[in-house]
Amino acid sequence: MEDIRQTLLILISTPLYLCVIGLEVLLSNLRHDHAYTWKNTWQNVYLMLLNAGLDLAFRGVYIGLILQFFYTHRAGTIATPWLYWLLLVVAEDFMYYWLHRVDHHCRLFWATHVTHHSSEQFNLTVGFRSSVMEPLYRFVYFIPIAWLGFKPLDIALVYSATQIWGILVHTEKIRRLGWLEYILVTPSHHRVHHASNPTYLDKNMGMLLIIWDKLFGTFQEELPAAAYEPVRYGLTSNLKEQGPVHLVFHEWKAVWTDLRRPDLSWREKAGYLFGPPGWSHDGSRHTSDQLRGAEKVKTHSVKSKV
Repeated sequence: MEDIRQTLLILISTPLYLCVIGLEVLLSNLRHDHAYTWKNTWQNVYLMLLNAGLDLAFRGVYIGLILQFFYTHRAGTIATPWLYWLLLVVAEDFMYYWLHRVDHHCRLFWATHVTHHSSEQFNLTVGFRSSVMEPLYRFVYFIPIAWLGFKPLDIALVYSATQIWGILVHTEKIRRLGWLEYILVTPSHHRVHHASNPTYLDKNMGMLLIIWDKLFGTFQEELPAAAYEPVRYGLTSNLKEQGPVHLVFHEWKAVWTDLRRPDLSWREKAGYLFGPPGWSHDGSRHTSDQLRGAEKVKTHSVKSKV
């Protein structure tokens, strides 16, 4: 599916990305903060290309057939242009929030999304570190939007446009954005999202608007260093092997290993597939909630002794 607006968006955003990434690299070198490495940057580009290739190959199916089917049988039409576009942005951001939340809370989807979180660095190129196979199921969350009367090509356009903001918040160079912190997802919010510190796990799921996290209980403010430990990026157990195939499929390999265990009931197998990442039938691993709970107990114990 071709859309001249998508092409124009790429032509506008590409120079923007090059400029801001170049500036961030320059600042990183001047400050000697080691925000970039060649290996990490090439991993980010590699994952982006895999995701983009899969999305391009599948685009005709999910836009031209699936979303178009539901748009053809839509519930109604929004005639006022400004209201149409405003509602489309809000509706799409809302559905992306739930897509992202499911990716974090169901291991089946976390196995795809984990690639985006596997970087131990945090810079603008990490925004391109895509969840490779997400295009194969992302469209499901946009079906209700098409059914409500929004054109499939417009849905794809708005997703691409809001992704520009979603990429630009992957930076440590911007601390706070004033009153925008109450409305938009900011770099501060997204640093929390990429952190592996227990308090920060599975927080701040929004792409554009932070209001969904505040409404549905997944918001966490970035805490000052005096109040909490510094942000640690990456996974709770970072990858030791980072070959190109393992980088994409390592969690799928782990899922398959768990499912092949002969001592498990079907209920336990389902837990390893559909339960939250870190779930285990024998308590040998820990979910985000369990890690957070353990940290609270530890903190309370330390305070009690002081």
